[in-house]
Amino acid sequence: MSRIAKYPVTVPSGVEIKLADEQVTVKGSNGELQFALTGDVRISQEDGQLTFEPANDSKHAKSMSGTVRSILNNMVEGVSKGFEKKLTIIGVGYRAQAQGNKLNLTLGFSHPVVYDVPEGITIETPTQTEVVVKGADKQLVGQVAAEIRRYRPPEPYKGKGVRYSDEHVIRKQAKKK
Repeated sequence: MSRIAKYPVTVPSGVEIKLADEQVTVKGSNGELQFALTGDVRISQEDGQLTFEPANDSKHAKSMSGTVRSILNNMVEGVSKGFEKKLTIIGVGYRAQAQGNKLNLTLGFSHPVVYDVPEGITIETPTQTEVVVKGADKQLVGQVAAEIRRYRPPEPYKGKGVRYSDEHVIRKQAKKK
């Protein structure tokens, strides 16, 4: 059995979990998330805790028990607290502006870049050079942040571009004469 699957997931108050045949639904103050099960993992809910164990002795079932536990833990945390990723834009004239469900980016191209924000995600721009991506689904928050970063990743000579706020860009030395 996976070492991760041995730890139970505690369900905080205000979070409701429904275990159907092959579907898990987690509902909380930040929204509702669903996850489809494969049948390799048995989930039991007792006293506000979820416990996980493999359905059989196969290697796949043992490894999936830890994976399902991590996914459901992230779902519980997402609907109760939420997740966020912060991006920083560095460069002269580079800026971002959130307008409804669109993000307008000026990244040094001859045209502005307009990013359509998917459902379940909110994007805030506290300043022109900061973008905050928030949501209940950890995977979707990370995917949206990666797609925004992909428009202009930081380059190694001056460090211009879109980067995560905690990302360290290794700078190269410029060409010498």
